[in-house]
Amino acid sequence: MLKLRANHKQIKDYYLALDMYSKHGMTHETAIRNAFQALLIYSCKQMKLDFIEEFPYIRLNKHKARIDGAFIDKFTVPQGYWEAKDSQDDLAKEVVKKFELGYPKDNIIFQSPERAIIYQGATLVFDEDISSPQRLVDALKVLFHYKTDTQHDWEKAVEEFKQRIPEFAEQVIMLIEEERINNAPFNSSLKNFIDLCKTSINPNISNAAIDEMLVQHLLTERIFRKVFENPDFVNRNIIAYEIDKVISALTSRKFNRNEFLRPLDRFYTVLEKRAAAIDDYSVKQTFLNTVYEKFFQGFAVKVADTHGIVYTPQPIVDFMVNSVEEVLKREFNRSLSSQNVHILDPFTGTGNFIVNIMRKINKTDLKHKYLNELHCNEIMLMPYYVASMNIEHQFYELTGEYLPFPGICLVDTFQLAEEIDQPLFSEENTARVEKQKNTPIFVYIGNPPYNAGQANENDNNKNRKYPVIDKRVSDTFVKESKATLNNQLYDPYVKAYLFAMDKMKRLDEGIIAFITNHSFIDGIAFDGMRKHLEESFDKVYIVDLGGNVRKSNNKKISNVFDIMVGVSINILVKKRKSE
Repeated sequence: MLKLRANHKQIKDYYLALDMYSKHGMTHETAIRNAFQALLIYSCKQMKLDFIEEFPYIRLNKHKARIDGAFIDKFTVPQGYWEAKDSQDDLAKEVVKKFELGYPKDNIIFQSPERAIIYQGATLVFDEDISSPQRLVDALKVLFHYKTDTQHDWEKAVEEFKQRIPEFAEQVIMLIEEERINNAPFNSSLKNFIDLCKTSINPNISNAAIDEMLVQHLLTERIFRKVFENPDFVNRNIIAYEIDKVISALTSRKFNRNEFLRPLDRFYTVLEKRAAAIDDYSVKQTFLNTVYEKFFQGFAVKVADTHGIVYTPQPIVDFMVNSVEEVLKREFNRSLSSQNVHILDPFTGTGNFIVNIMRKINKTDLKHKYLNELHCNEIMLMPYYVASMNIEHQFYELTGEYLPFPGICLVDTFQLAEEIDQPLFSEENTARVEKQKNTPIFVYIGNPPYNAGQANENDNNKNRKYPVIDKRVSDTFVKESKATLNNQLYDPYVKAYLFAMDKMKRLDEGIIAFITNHSFIDGIAFDGMRKHLEESFDKVYIVDLGGNVRKSNNKKISNVFDIMVGVSINILVKKRKSE
């Protein structure tokens, strides 16, 4: 409950600020809205919400708008909105105009110094003069005490979903073991699938890891279809299509797929209702990421810990993409929209970097870039699914046209340095990988995995040896190091830099923009790596975000990923030498 009274200091300060603005003749919205914004920020802190100024609101099939403010919960879902107007505006008419432009109607306050109008569930619930302190407090309580049944059910269901997933996953795994014995068509289909996984993901992949992939697909495919209203997801996605053939063989003899999943219907229904209530496309993406995180926390905790099932905060993605755009313009007289500026996210997760880049590309250039010059890789099945859908739906939102995204590959990026003679999952996926290998990439951007530690035998990426790239590390960073202990130089994020540096030799120019473990900045073992970075690049920009818990000396420190190691944003620029 919001603890706020008419005689509280925050209310008095609000009216004092309005008086000051009035005395100085300041009446325009942008000048006077700070007073009300201060009240909203105070209220948000009480309610454990984050206040986001100039919130980008993207309605399905409509243009993006910027709302003056939004209140965001821990799931990054907006719980309310604020639109400020000045005293000269006819507030009621402004409300009509904004709704015609597609503004949300669920818990939004339109406010001027004299009046507040609140809509909740598309219904007018408050329209009062707020010149008196008590009416102002009433308006704020109406705004911050509102919670739909869907929101309440969603928060409860997403945690229950996490708790119940292991139970249902175990049932599926038991069924798989039984069908291995009694179902010949399934065995044949499964054998083909295992062969695909060994060539595409890891030659040492275990049966348990294969089982986990089947469970992931079976238990989450419905959410992917329903959240994004994409009933053809399985048929359109080249990897989902291959896996679904195995699932069909698995379920052919024993049970109906929907019947098996019926105990999860309550969770699915709540999740789907919550998704249906979200009109902002970017929030739908965050919603799906949240469900995905909870799924992994409940189902495959060790996999989640090893692969780092955490997502780069949107402000960091924005900063990195904007920085790359600035460097392209300043150093190369190009932009993200320029032809022949190929962009690769080698560890795409759920596709947030590519989605952000698409929003920055000129509309007239987007289709060409989408079909030809945007590339990304992902090794894990579920984020690959989510990334495919996020990117394809972003293109649809921006253009009104649905086209499959041909630039995403289900592949281990580090495997691309090795010689590959076998097909990678499907003919189309193999063709995509080959095309990417032969493409001169100009920009490498993303969030590589940080830790090479092996969690267990089921880890798809378990401390795997990569003969070519491991030898490159040995011949470069290790060879130039004076340190005797150099195991850290084989961490995946270090290999990510070397992968990009080696691939960049083809163009002899380009940009690497990674957010990674910051140990290489001053770590003793990384002296050879630092030497190579200095020699290989013309400019190196580092934003050290700190956050190394092990060096905190028991002081409380924060970390942008809520992990133990410190991180930094690193932008490396290489320019072609003049003849």
